[in-house]
Amino acid sequence: MDGCHDGVPSWPELLEDAPCGLLVTEADGTIRLANATFCTWTGYQPDDLVGRRRIQELLTVGGRLFHHTHWLPLMQMQGSAAEVKFDVVHRDGHRVPMLFNAVSRKRGSRLFHELAVVVVHDRHRYERELLLARRHAESALAEQQKAQQALARSRDELAQADRRKDEFLATLGHELRNPLSSMHNVLAILRQRSPGDPQVDRLHGILTRQVGFLTRLVGDLLDVSRITQGKLELRREHTGLADVARNAVELVRSSIDTAAQTLTVTLPAEPVFVDADPVRLTQVLLNLLHNASKYTPHGGCISLAVSCHDDAAIVCVRDSGVGIAPEHLGTVFDMFAQVAASEERSQGGLGIGLALVRGLVALHGGTIEARSEGTGRGSEFVVHLPISELTQAAGAAPCVHESPPPVSGRRIIVVDDNQDAAESLAMLLELDGHEVRTAGDGPAGLQLAHDFCPQAVLLDIGLPGIDGYEVARRIRRQPWGRQLLLVAVSGWGQESDRQAAAEAGFDHHLIKPINVEDLTALLSSR
Repeated sequence: MDGCHDGVPSWPELLEDAPCGLLVTEADGTIRLANATFCTWTGYQPDDLVGRRRIQELLTVGGRLFHHTHWLPLMQMQGSAAEVKFDVVHRDGHRVPMLFNAVSRKRGSRLFHELAVVVVHDRHRYERELLLARRHAESALAEQQKAQQALARSRDELAQADRRKDEFLATLGHELRNPLSSMHNVLAILRQRSPGDPQVDRLHGILTRQVGFLTRLVGDLLDVSRITQGKLELRREHTGLADVARNAVELVRSSIDTAAQTLTVTLPAEPVFVDADPVRLTQVLLNLLHNASKYTPHGGCISLAVSCHDDAAIVCVRDSGVGIAPEHLGTVFDMFAQVAASEERSQGGLGIGLALVRGLVALHGGTIEARSEGTGRGSEFVVHLPISELTQAAGAAPCVHESPPPVSGRRIIVVDDNQDAAESLAMLLELDGHEVRTAGDGPAGLQLAHDFCPQAVLLDIGLPGIDGYEVARRIRRQPWGRQLLLVAVSGWGQESDRQAAAEAGFDHHLIKPINVEDLTALLSSR
């Protein structure tokens, strides 16, 4: 077996030049055999090692300690060791990293350790690269986590700022309702006492329009806040779009006439019905018409068209006004956005009308789109709403509600901590022939109700001492308070506010400023 056959190396040659170092040592580490590969890696000749050195003498100081504390006990206990790394000191002094595998075998009466070793320079390099890559990955992950934490903080801060903005708008709108309520009442009083002087009537009309504008602006502020907070609830019913369009036109007619603008209304021949809140849908068309009038010059043209296409109802409001630049078409529905316009054509505003319109249309399951051919070429707003699945009953006559005749001579209490609002409402009711008393807080209102025995109580909710809900509950517990008309008067008008009022015992819930016709109808109903 020692010869070479057909170029195949013999076993001795193969072992000498094997791609790994091969050694045989005694149990104490004395080297008895070392192949040429191992000698080449370490720089020694076989005669320098065999019988002259122990394997541990070729290791570093740390390697020798590990050999004594771990290697030898391991060989004694299990008779083998696998993939143990040692740094072997080369003859010239540099270190050669090697991976050792060993088994213990008994030859005759003597015990030998048979070792196979490989140099792991490449493995070291890979380990260093892997360690470096791991450190880079950990560093990148740490930076990413910091960025995510910073982003989360920024998101929380933005959300908090947005909540504060919504709360501010809601509070602002509520606080503005009190002075508006007083102004609204005073205007109603002046209208009744006006001597018919044309100039006084003209001034009265100006004030009425401006108070109406402020009232609508405050309402828009509150509605936008409710929509952004998800608190605005629709009161859906089977609604005819033509009726909604007529109501909106009637409400906007005075401002359009004042600007000498021409309004053209086109309604479909067949009724178009949607499942909608008629009040909110009227608010959508009213805002679009106001917006069209606002940005259309004196004497300009505005059109309102209602149509039906497939399964969608379409409302289109078009004007001949200042138009919208192409780059602004995508932002006109954003909160506080303003259409660029010349000063003589713009009437100002907070830029919330179109944002409110988009929110209300979305709540109805519809969409709205702004179109314009550019600055100075007018604008068009198109609303798409899903058609109601219900159909109008054939031959059904419209239900006509007749208003009950106004009554006078009722005993009424007005409880409001805003003295101007209470006094002006009391004066307005007295002009209609009612006997009215006022109180400025909850306890005083309760005492006055007990002493005066009113037929109706108009009760503010946000009262000092005892709020309006608690006052209502205490009134209803009294025998004299079970049948009287109890009306909540508040600057808050969400569905939750109406529900809270009903649970406290109120018959009705009115939002400031009170509509005189609505109040008269309530007083006449009892």
